[in-house]
Amino acid sequence: MKFLSIMGNSLGCSASGERLVSAARDGDLQEAKALLECNPRLARYSTFGVRNSPLHYSAARGHHEIVSLLIESGVDINLRNYRGQTALMQACQHGHWEVVLILMLFKANVHRSDYLNGGTALHLAALNGHSRCVRILLADYIPSISACWNISKEISNDNGSISEFDEGALHEVINRAADGGITALHMAALNGHLETVQLLLDFGASVSEVTVEDGSTIDLIGAGSTPLHYAACGGNAQCCQILIARGADLTAENANGWTPLMVAHSWHRNELEEILSIQPEHQPQMSPSPYLSLPLGSIVKIARECGWRDEDLLPKCQDPCVVCLERACTVAAEGCGHEFCTWCALYLCSSFCTSVVAQGPPGSVACPLCRHGMVSFVKLPGTKPLVKAISRTSLSLSFCTCSGEEPETSSVITMLCKPDIGCTRMSPLSSSFRSLSCQKFRSVKFNARGCLGTPDTSPSLVPLHH
Repeated sequence: MKFLSIMGNSLGCSASGERLVSAARDGDLQEAKALLECNPRLARYSTFGVRNSPLHYSAARGHHEIVSLLIESGVDINLRNYRGQTALMQACQHGHWEVVLILMLFKANVHRSDYLNGGTALHLAALNGHSRCVRILLADYIPSISACWNISKEISNDNGSISEFDEGALHEVINRAADGGITALHMAALNGHLETVQLLLDFGASVSEVTVEDGSTIDLIGAGSTPLHYAACGGNAQCCQILIARGADLTAENANGWTPLMVAHSWHRNELEEILSIQPEHQPQMSPSPYLSLPLGSIVKIARECGWRDEDLLPKCQDPCVVCLERACTVAAEGCGHEFCTWCALYLCSSFCTSVVAQGPPGSVACPLCRHGMVSFVKLPGTKPLVKAISRTSLSLSFCTCSGEEPETSSVITMLCKPDIGCTRMSPLSSSFRSLSCQKFRSVKFNARGCLGTPDTSPSLVPLHH
């Protein structure tokens, strides 16, 4: 009878877990709140087979309020599904920058790689051209100093605060290779995402990184290929031009003995012949990416320390934030001195393009009041740190008691609530970042239909026909 009671409780929690999954997928915040109030442990529920949690579904659909609710309910923010993907990866894959911002505020792990391709959240963001997600992912590596916009070039040591910048750590994360040695810059260049290519280059992505032969994938471009080889294959002239302007070698040969020009010819990119034939005598001056946002690192640090939503923790202020008119001001922009609430400052730094700045160094964000370029934020004197951090656990959903009766410790394991089992990393031929179609294509993208448990479970690069 005791086993049947446990089984009944598990079935009940499975049904409630599926209701929470539906609420997370559909963006039903009230339903999600009601379910989590009855049983907070439902936040750790995962679907059978694909092992997607409610956090995965809400992140993939961009429901950032539900993402916040689930995190505050104790979900493991780095929980993986059967592909090894985290919620951060799925948010980056679909370009939901608000979800990415919230996950990064709770220190989601940007170094995790999936089991199938070895790709990180940065690879997925670059693959799909989501420049805002790329910027937010790198917030912890870019200091809020005015001399930091062009990291790929030599920076003067005149600025004393440049010593706070760990260029090695940024270089490691931005040039990290997935299976086959492919980097985020390779993927952005292949798919013709000019803005993402420019942003990655401004942050120091290497134009000389080459792919490798890993023995498990078919690469129709060839091992030893640089990002310029991939840009030539993709056919975007502007991507080729900016890579050449940043020092890409036109004469570099891959393992097949192909130069970027030969790759362009093999993929019938004849319009690139002039660009890839002659090395320019003088490197053209390139404007910095409009997606740079220097003050983002400072406001993220403040938000982690002091919170950004709980009104009880905000200082008492007669004048509300001039942007939202709802919350009290907690931070001030260095330079102009205008004050904002933490969330509005986060929004300004994450969503606006810096090309609209009237005054200020490249990468500064325009103040909405005076158009002065904001480079960093500081806390107001009354802003206090959080008293208690949100506790999170990495445990998977165990036996849940819907009746209030605690089950006895038992060695019996039910298949309905099985523990989280680590998966072995695999690299099948059909799922590599470098798998290319043999037919002509305008651009390629990562097939993500299988990421949420849909019938297609072979993510690969597939052609887009225009």
